[in-house]
Amino acid sequence: MTLWFVFALMTAGAAFAVLWPLGRSARPRTPGGSETTVYRDQLAEVGRDVDSGLIGAPEAAAARVEIGRRLLEAADAESHQPQASKLWLRRAVAVVALAGIPLLALAIYLPLGSPRLPDFPLAERVQSADASQPLENLVAQVESHLEKNPADGRGWTVLAPVLAKLGRFDDAARAYRNVIAYVGETGDRRADLGAAIAGAANGIVTADAKKEFERAVALNPQEAKARFFLGMAAEQDGRSADAAKIWQALLADAPADAQWRDTVQQALAQVGGGAPGPTQSAVIAASGMSEADSSAMIHKMVDRLATRLKQNGNDVEGWLRLARAYKVLNEPEKSRAVRDDARRALEQNEAGLRQLNEGLKALGVDG
Repeated sequence: MTLWFVFALMTAGAAFAVLWPLGRSARPRTPGGSETTVYRDQLAEVGRDVDSGLIGAPEAAAARVEIGRRLLEAADAESHQPQASKLWLRRAVAVVALAGIPLLALAIYLPLGSPRLPDFPLAERVQSADASQPLENLVAQVESHLEKNPADGRGWTVLAPVLAKLGRFDDAARAYRNVIAYVGETGDRRADLGAAIAGAANGIVTADAKKEFERAVALNPQEAKARFFLGMAAEQDGRSADAAKIWQALLADAPADAQWRDTVQQALAQVGGGAPGPTQSAVIAASGMSEADSSAMIHKMVDRLATRLKQNGNDVEGWLRLARAYKVLNEPEKSRAVRDDARRALEQNEAGLRQLNEGLKALGVDG
C-alpha cells in the first residue's frame, strides 16, 4: 500500500508541475497599472511643459510622436491579454487534467494489468514454457540464468532433477550441492546428491555417494531413497545378507501405495536367491531416468562387467551377476554363453566352480 501511495504522489507532482502554469494569470507589464494610462499621463505632462516654456514646440512634437507610438503598442498588447472567462477555462482544464490523467491510467491498468499477481518463480517459468521447445534449450536457458545469478537456490532446485533425468549426473551433483548450499540441507536433498554421484559412477555406490546417503538417513531416518542406496552399497560390497536386511526394513516401513515398493522388492528378490543380481537397474530407476535411458545405462554397466570378467575370471559373484543380468534383459543366449565362459575360467578352481554351478542352477541356466 505504501508503494501505491508513493507512485500516486509522484504522478500528482509531475502533473502539477506541468499544469500549474496554465492556471496562472498573466503578470501585468508594470506594477502601477496599465501602460496606456502611463503614456496618456506622459502626453498630458508634455503639454504642461510646453505651456510653462520648459521645452520648445519642436521637442514637444517629437516627444508626442514617440509617446504616441508606445501608447499604440501598449494598447495593442492589452487587447491580447486573456479575459477572465478564458483564465477560468484554463484553470478548469488544468484541474481536470490533474485529476483525470491518473484516473484514466488507473482505469486502463486495473482491467488489463495484474496488480495483485504474485511473483512468477523460475520453476513455473520453466514449466509453462513452450511445450514445443526442446528440453535441452530450456535447460540451457536456466543454466544461462544461473551463470548470472549463481546464488539463485530456487533455480538450482529446478535444474538439478532435470539434469539427472538427462543423464548429466556430474552436472546434477554440482547442482544439488548448490541447492544444499543456497537453500539448505535436508534428507531428501542429500539423498538426491548421493544418487547423482552414484549415477556418475555408472551405478556404483562410491564412498562419496555412501557418505551422502548416511547423512540423509541421519537427517531423516525414514528417507527411503537413501536407505535403498545403502542397501545397494551393501550388495555391491558382497554383503547380500546386509542388503536384504536393509531392504526388508525399508519395505516394512513403506506405505502400501508407495510407487517404489516394486523396485525394492525386485532388488530384494535378486539377493534372496543366493546370487547377486544386476541391481544397478534399480539404481537407474531410483535416479528418475526414462525407460530408454535406463535400458542404455544398464547395457553399458553389463558390458563393463563383462569386460572386467575377461580380465579377472576368478570372480564367481561377478559371473553370476553377469548371467543374471542377461537373464533380466531377456537375452538367454548370452546367459548361456556366460555360463560356458565362467566354467572355463574356473575349471582350475574347484570350490569356485561348485559355487558357480549352484548359483547357475538357482538362476535356471545350469544346463
